[in-house]
Amino acid sequence: MTACSDDLGRRAVALGAESARLEIIPYGVDGARFRPDAALRAEKRRALGIPEGTTLAVTAGRLVAKKGFEYLVDAVASISGVRLVIAGDGTLAGALRQRANSRGVSDRVIFLGNQTQDEVARLLMAADIAAVPSVRDDSGNVDGLPNVVMEALASGTPLVATPAGGIGSVVEHERTALVVPERDVAALGAAIARLRDDPALGRSIGAAARTLVLEQFGWGRVAGRLEHAYDRALAFKSSGS
Repeated sequence: MTACSDDLGRRAVALGAESARLEIIPYGVDGARFRPDAALRAEKRRALGIPEGTTLAVTAGRLVAKKGFEYLVDAVASISGVRLVIAGDGTLAGALRQRANSRGVSDRVIFLGNQTQDEVARLLMAADIAAVPSVRDDSGNVDGLPNVVMEALASGTPLVATPAGGIGSVVEHERTALVVPERDVAALGAAIARLRDDPALGRSIGAAARTLVLEQFGWGRVAGRLEHAYDRALAFKSSGS
């Protein structure tokens, strides 16, 4: 059995999986698709209508409770000079739009609906900040490891994220991301504002994040780890274990 994070692995064992036969293998990411690109960045920002000097934060995922997007809308409402793009659709789409309106930021929060992988890549190129405010929801649901985390790291886009699920096992606070507690609007807003005000910090975090992905989470590396896991599984089977 494979799991994309330690957290998901622990949950699998709690449900009866054999820990000796469990491999923790985070998701891979295409570092050629998700990459920095100055020309495409400028083009996408123009298409989105982002004014010069405005900080752009981007997030992507299903609009459901475990993504924590309501806390992100509130965080953006608490600070100035930041626009937020949310790519995705889901059952909370209407509620999130209403929340942006009630917080007075409907003009600063752009809902794009579902986007292709190529469009998400361009959004991350355009972004000054990627935000992943994931939470363990009231039913106990949490992402193992959101794809957008790996995509943001590969893009070299400074990441603000919670440690929910497997995120905390992939990123390191102050080096490859700014990590904030779940459901903490003040901390989330402060981290976004910090990157807004310190571009050099953002460049440092983004560069370290991309290096991490290229060294450890490129598809070639991850495929090798999966192949090793399959070899182990076959060995267990042939030995009768």
